[in-house]
Amino acid sequence: MKSASIRALVASLVVSVAAAPLVVAPLSAQDTNTVVEPEYEAENDPFIWLEETRSERALNWVENENEKTIAALQSDPRFEELKAEALAIYNAEDRIPGVGFTHYGMVNFWQDAKNPKGILRRTTLESWRTDNPEWETILDVDALAAKEGKEWVYGGMSCLPPDGMRCMVYLSDGGKDARIAREFDLETLDFVPESENPFQLPESQGGASWVDQDTLLISRDFGEDTVTDSFYPFTTREWKRGTPIEDAKEIFRGEKSDVSAGAYLLRDGEGTIHGRMAYRGVSFHEREYFYEMDGEWVKLDLPAKAGPYGIIDGQILFSTDVDWETQGQTFPADSLVSADLEEWKADPNGAKKTLVWKPGYRQTKQGAGSNKNSLYVSILDNVKGKVLKFDHDGGQWVSRQIDLPDNATVGVATASDESDQIMFTSTDFLSPGTYYYAENGVDLEVVKESPSRFDAEGMEIEQFEATSADGTKIPYFLVKPKGMVMDGTTPTLLYGYGGFQVSQVPSYLGSTGKMWLERGNAYVLANMRGGGEFGPGWHQSAIRENKQRTWDDFIAVGRDLVARGITSPEHLGVQGGSQGGLLVGTAFTQAPDLFNAAIVQIPLFDMLRYQFIGRGASWIGEYGDPRIPEQREWIEGYSPYQKLLEQKDYPKPFFVTSTADDRTHPSHGRKAAARMAAQGDEYLYYEDMKGGHSGGVDNEQRATLRAMQMVYLLQQLAD
Repeated sequence: MKSASIRALVASLVVSVAAAPLVVAPLSAQDTNTVVEPEYEAENDPFIWLEETRSERALNWVENENEKTIAALQSDPRFEELKAEALAIYNAEDRIPGVGFTHYGMVNFWQDAKNPKGILRRTTLESWRTDNPEWETILDVDALAAKEGKEWVYGGMSCLPPDGMRCMVYLSDGGKDARIAREFDLETLDFVPESENPFQLPESQGGASWVDQDTLLISRDFGEDTVTDSFYPFTTREWKRGTPIEDAKEIFRGEKSDVSAGAYLLRDGEGTIHGRMAYRGVSFHEREYFYEMDGEWVKLDLPAKAGPYGIIDGQILFSTDVDWETQGQTFPADSLVSADLEEWKADPNGAKKTLVWKPGYRQTKQGAGSNKNSLYVSILDNVKGKVLKFDHDGGQWVSRQIDLPDNATVGVATASDESDQIMFTSTDFLSPGTYYYAENGVDLEVVKESPSRFDAEGMEIEQFEATSADGTKIPYFLVKPKGMVMDGTTPTLLYGYGGFQVSQVPSYLGSTGKMWLERGNAYVLANMRGGGEFGPGWHQSAIRENKQRTWDDFIAVGRDLVARGITSPEHLGVQGGSQGGLLVGTAFTQAPDLFNAAIVQIPLFDMLRYQFIGRGASWIGEYGDPRIPEQREWIEGYSPYQKLLEQKDYPKPFFVTSTADDRTHPSHGRKAAARMAAQGDEYLYYEDMKGGHSGGVDNEQRATLRAMQMVYLLQQLAD
């Protein structure tokens, strides 16, 4: 029988830092030369005390800044109208409830005005396809939070495959990356009682994967130096029900210098375990993989930027971000490669490798899903989406393109491990999401269409290219009113990210369309180097010593918008979060005359100390290590915090952070605002007390922040 599992393999990872792009490695073996001690930067930073997350002094400063920003933005007569518009969209009852195929039903997590923290619920496929599905609640997060007096944020649930009734539910207090985990019973729809010796994990990074109903593989902070310099676990233990967690047997150990490390089960879509695997994240972008044979860990002969991708039709697949030379052949970067699973298990490094897919010009794979019998890979082709179906048939790989809309962002929404059922989605800036269902994996039927959230009549999408400082062509999308006069007067919001091989693709603008585009303004999405829009080479050309290229690309797009008459510096604003916050920081400090607004969300900003703040040590693979003189020179050339100088005339930025952000840490934005205040520069600063790195924990909080941002943009760019 055929079997397929991308999700089963990925979901079995005990530790994942991929969910945290802003995440770099501490000193690697080749970087052990002279370093600059952190005390030097600390002693010369008058605002170092703002790195104390919850000290009384720091929180008093935050409270004072919040009061000033609330007064400046929430008193604007447009604020309440904008907030109401955002909240209506976020709480809309006619939203399509996205679902996932599971052995316990079609599952959805839902937040609205009545359920601000959310409910996990399930229905049948037949019911979901109706206009009014009948739902059964699995977990009410609001009720749990009220009962326990916690700001619980739902963090997902992993269940024993293929059809087990026990799950581990993950919960975060206030939106932090660190989570607790508790065992949940799908038959009783409740947490397993103490009398049954439930599995419970204290707050930490990491996670758990099921071996059987009474055994977990766990990777957590076990104390006694079991987390890396980046604060991620680097050991994995096997924990038996009813035994103290302290007695769990260690099965794998990485190194403290790793970003993270852990062991996991190699499972196919039917739940069959094919062995144990492990990895060491030697940097954010590089991993070493191991397969357990006869109780020993055998290192896999893979490039550092390659790894397992899934199990399909008795074949194990690998993906590589660099050219892979092996067995007398070369697989190009971004390829998919396979080997016979049984042959590979017998000889992981000697099994014959076969090409499954390689990218064409300006193509890259974006993700994958699988149903019982096939692999589906989402492709970007010049930043436009395609989905390809792959099967291993008659000893060779065959593929076909799924008939989804052209010139749209398309992908796999969910797929069944138990059948050939699969769902796809498509969207673009102006088109709300459409869901397509295929019972046989191929023949599509439209089953759900999202209602429009703004009036897109009279709006159009165009794609242009800017020329960066080194001559590279940088594409960007423009969404604007048709017939817009190109006289430079249109308020324009330029958004970007440009890091960690994360692609920025067209998606429905929703609240931005309602709150910004409907008011006659324009929106731009830039595709800088450092992202993944054109494959791993597009990313790798703008990291570490070449990271300035990302900032150059973004500034080039801004200058191109002005040159075309789309907007002017008086009416041009920029926005980005996380790595994108660093992007915006470099933009307004390097080209302050080009912008009149800058929303700097949950940013990195002090790049000479970032490795000591939050999870910063995990991102050295992207930026370099400022403790090493040569690498410090790269970073010092652009670090926005140090570029805030008294003699420059900056636009008035709006810094947005979160006290609960344990990834980038609010001190980056805090210190930037404090330095601007000391220099007499104008700025706004707002810090949410909850919400973590991903933003607000409920729709009320999200709508408030969104409305504040829009008021700020209108004040700076339109008034």
